[in-house]
Amino acid sequence: MSTSEMRARKTAADLAIRDMGVSFTVYSSERNIDRAWPFDIIPRIISAKEWDRVTLGLRQRIIALNKFIQDIYNDRLIIKEGIIPKSLIDNSPNYKSQCQGMTPPHGAWANICGTDLVRHSDGKFYILEDNLRVPSGVSYMLENREVTRRVLPEMFQNYSIMPVDDYPSKLYETLASLSPRKIKKPCIAVLTPGVFNSAYFEHAFLARSMGVQLVEGTDLFVSKNDILYMKTIDGPVRVDVLYRRIDEEFMDPEVFRSDSIIGVPGLMRAWKSQNLSIANAPGSGVADDKAVYSYVPKMINFYLNETPIISSVKTYLCADDRDKDFVLSNMRHLVVKPVNESGGYGLLVGPKASQTELKKFKHLINENPSNYIAQPTLKLSTAPTYIDESIEARHLDLRPFILQGSKTWVTPGGLTRVALTKGSLVVNSSQGGGSKDTWIVENLN
Repeated sequence: MSTSEMRARKTAADLAIRDMGVSFTVYSSERNIDRAWPFDIIPRIISAKEWDRVTLGLRQRIIALNKFIQDIYNDRLIIKEGIIPKSLIDNSPNYKSQCQGMTPPHGAWANICGTDLVRHSDGKFYILEDNLRVPSGVSYMLENREVTRRVLPEMFQNYSIMPVDDYPSKLYETLASLSPRKIKKPCIAVLTPGVFNSAYFEHAFLARSMGVQLVEGTDLFVSKNDILYMKTIDGPVRVDVLYRRIDEEFMDPEVFRSDSIIGVPGLMRAWKSQNLSIANAPGSGVADDKAVYSYVPKMINFYLNETPIISSVKTYLCADDRDKDFVLSNMRHLVVKPVNESGGYGLLVGPKASQTELKKFKHLINENPSNYIAQPTLKLSTAPTYIDESIEARHLDLRPFILQGSKTWVTPGGLTRVALTKGSLVVNSSQGGGSKDTWIVENLN
């Protein structure tokens, strides 16, 4: 395309995003700022043949992770066999003792997972981390496709690009399969913290796309016989499945944080009485821990007797003295991450860090080694990106979404996040990153 045509397509994309109201919130020290979603019009392209292998690897991983969570809250065989240290689990802030003895429908605790993939310089995909608590971003994957269809319609006529539009129906099927009442149309609701949450756009988008209710904590109550009801103008309506988009710490003030005003008192009672299914189940975050992540290959071998199809990135646990000494000696070449942070916050990219930052992180690791892990600085792949009316290489990652209920399903593609700043390895939108539409293309030579 000519420079003028590229400019026109980019302008059309920006107008579409504004008209569709696609935005995200950046939290600052002073105020919350809503910004238009940063979108690059050049799609990321992956062959269907390559994606078949990725799909198998992601299915394998979510099945093993759910078996791990089920085991940890019940028989604890993986600890008894000495594969994972007991202290790692019991000291994890994401381990919830209130969930002991529970078995959710189909043994699936993490029903929606967003797994971050990166392609290394060897051409292979690696798993960087799993997001099992409240994974976000899928609405942006869907909106990216809608915008691309508007500004590059001819591409969809000329190429066989796998669709992603059926995600809301697949999510609905997954949630419906969790219903404790075996009825034709269970009542499903999406629980949001409210309009000031950074992902509220996604909460509303998914509820609308599935044709279910979007509710806040004040819209719900738990009866004396431990059944969750939704308040309506026609009276209380029983809720069968709650897709929670709030952190479990704020979910039920009776059990977790007593000062929570966005949760629902008695929610855990309803869940433990098996009158209600919650996705993702409380306690599933025990597997969403950057320290536990390092043991996933062993989980796959232990629970499935299989070798991981997709490799994980080498991870050093600072809680281990030998690993900690290595990290402190090689911090300049590593990425150091807090165990429970997300969104690109609190991490150190060693090759780009100042001496002051390196000194600060050495102190933090020595103060609380169990709170930090480190990974090699990967040579992330790049893709052509439209920057200031020219095309430049930018680093990126990919977050596919995996659903598990009675069945397991993987999105054909996912949310590609791209670092819009030249040379940056941080792709999070909260840190100045953007996104691309991801095309899984059949018959790609």
